[in-house]
Amino acid sequence: MAEYKSSPVSLHRSAEDLYKKLTNLAGLKEAISGIPADQIPEDKLHLLDEIIVEGDSITIPGGPTGPITLTRAECVEPSSVSYKGVNTPVPLTLTAQIQSTGADSCEVTVCVDIKVPAMLKPMLNGPMEKMVNEVAGHLRSLQ
Repeated sequence: MAEYKSSPVSLHRSAEDLYKKLTNLAGLKEAISGIPADQIPEDKLHLLDEIIVEGDSITIPGGPTGPITLTRAECVEPSSVSYKGVNTPVPLTLTAQIQSTGADSCEVTVCVDIKVPAMLKPMLNGPMEKMVNEVAGHLRSLQ
């Protein structure tokens, strides 16, 4: 497994509030649609409309491998929310690690654990690091 971790991101909301936001997928879909358009590359804006939320899973439009479905997996209130890839080309887990830093503030680190062949790791390192940092940064936009 390769692990990719974002830098910690400080948020002005309690750890409990962020945990509830990340485990409520219907609310998360609503929050995603509220991300300001100027924070998303113009060529990717249409992807937000294609996100499908059903029960405890979220399906994100994909590239050459097709859509990726993530299902809520292990959640530990209020410190960790994990989603596991379903029918993905390689096993993967996306986790938000939440650390309370005060009554109305917290820090979140986004981690992706992905099982890839060793020879592919050097090609994935840059794009995966960028992706986890972007996901963590977009958590600031959640209303």
